[in-house]
Amino acid sequence: MKLSIAILPLAMMLGACAQQTALEPAPGASLPPAAYGADEQPDADDLLERSAQAAPERNVELRTRSEEREVDPFDLPPEG
Repeated sequence: MKLSIAILPLAMMLGACAQQTALEPAPGASLPPAAYGADEQPDADDLLERSAQAAPERNVELRTRSEEREVDPFDLPPEG
């Protein structure tokens, strides 16, 4: 009995994680003002899109085997 009482809230919280609805500002709040010089104020979907600078595409292949490191002239021991 005690186990079912403990599992029920956990199951409800887990079920709430999968709910997806359109994002809207909280009641009484508004979206941030338009940027200086912008023609229109962005909506919630526009604000959620990441720019290419925020999430760049990776075009560098990962190393597939270990390789010797090149000599780094700036890899100096700490001054002491």
